Amino acid sequence: MRRWLLLLGVAALGQPPAEVPDRFYFEEGKIRVLILTGRNNHDWRATTPVLRAALEKTGRFDVRVSEEPAGLDEKTLRPYDVLVSNYCGPRWGGRAEEAVERFVREGKGLVVVHAASYPFGEAVVLGEKMTRTGVYEAPWAAWGEMVGALWSEKEPRTGHGRRHAYRVEWTGEAHPVAEGMAPFLISDELYHHFRLKPGNVVLAEAFDDAALGGTGKREPLMWARAYGKGRVFHTALGHDVDAMTAPGFLASYARGVEWAAAGKVTLAARIDMSPKDANAVRVLLVTGGHDHEASFYQVLEGWRHIRVNVDPHPVAFRHDLRKMYDVLVLYDSIQVEHLPERHRENLRTFVEAGKGVVLLHHAIVDFADWEWWWREVMGGLYVLKAREGMPASSYLHDVELVVEPAGGHPVTRGLPAMRLFDETYKNVWRREDVVPLLRTNHPASDAVIGWVSPYEKSRVVFLQPGHGRETHELPWYRRLVRQAVEWAAGR
Repeated sequence: MRRWLLLLGVAALGQPPAEVPDRFYFEEGKIRVLILTGRNNHDWRATTPVLRAALEKTGRFDVRVSEEPAGLDEKTLRPYDVLVSNYCGPRWGGRAEEAVERFVREGKGLVVVHAASYPFGEAVVLGEKMTRTGVYEAPWAAWGEMVGALWSEKEPRTGHGRRHAYRVEWTGEAHPVAEGMAPFLISDELYHHFRLKPGNVVLAEAFDDAALGGTGKREPLMWARAYGKGRVFHTALGHDVDAMTAPGFLASYARGVEWAAAGKVTLAARIDMSPKDANAVRVLLVTGGHDHEASFYQVLEGWRHIRVNVDPHPVAFRHDLRKMYDVLVLYDSIQVEHLPERHRENLRTFVEAGKGVVLLHHAIVDFADWEWWWREVMGGLYVLKAREGMPASSYLHDVELVVEPAGGHPVTRGLPAMRLFDETYKNVWRREDVVPLLRTNHPASDAVIGWVSPYEKSRVVFLQPGHGRETHELPWYRRLVRQAVEWAAGR
């Protein structure tokens, strides 16, 4: 038997390795994009994340980035549908360049952004921050054929005048990228004197003002072309992050990538960089009464299913909030005497209507003289001054502690124990019937530092961590708060 198993193992070793299906590594049904970057006379470190995010926010693309295109080969490129070049530097070498040529020629896509049209021609190789290296390389002729243009140092030199704001106009050529797009304003460089190749379908152009160093005529900025069976989209826009955040750039770029990959465009003529689901939880974030770091506002950023408005005291509760919001998130510190009677009525009406409440960090000190609030709703209170049966609470800054999720509640589901650097509270009054969510054994802190209130009319959560940047920027904390909001909203 052992000999048979040994022979079977030897036979298996002799078999060629099985190919692992791409579906284990890419999102099903999405266009696969590889951004090529890592060398550029422009700030590729800042612009590459924008190019990636603009695609990912649409939900249409699965995007990867390579900062060493010289290492490309046919196997590397095989899974992808389209390449996006944000590269301007030296040549990649024969193997990588042949792989890219074959990739496009045999039917896949290429998108060229701004200065990525410059390299691999007859002009000097550029270094970072517009440095002229003094190095000239033999041209990669196929790159110019794919891009549809070359840069020239001969007169009239390819380049641009002073950076300024100008209007990009569509030429009227029938093309999926241009369909439904309106003219748009952008602050950018305006390239001129390209040595254009035959076969470009020019989609957009702009007037190049001679008073600003331009040519005094309209210059082509976006075009589409074929290379073999493949599709190429070029945009001369996108000098920096400011230029890339223009809505017209975002939409035309994302639509160009989709067309180059799939030969059609389904994306809208405007790309929302902070998209929200139609049924997103509506959150009112209330601050005031306590200083805090601006990093806190990142905590609820970037979630498609949560839409947040911020309204500080003393006006946060001036309206009937029931039809406007699903959850209140309180990161405030205010006493009842600072809240007009009408505002208190609106807050109580909201809570008693079954809406959710999430209290963060110093919000546990709120309304110390409003017993309904701290005893019934919050289920706890940071005691500012000792009272009968309630010693004064205390705090300590800059404490390193370990926080353990307690139980399997949806608010803490999937979260591990975490090291925090935060402010601790001691002797916080707490109802005995709260449901613990977070615990710590640090001597400067109470043991239970997060809970669900027993209040029956609403879903109320208190989370003690959250004093400063060290906690705000933790993905663990962001997930904790997100799950608290979802649960408080009944989601």
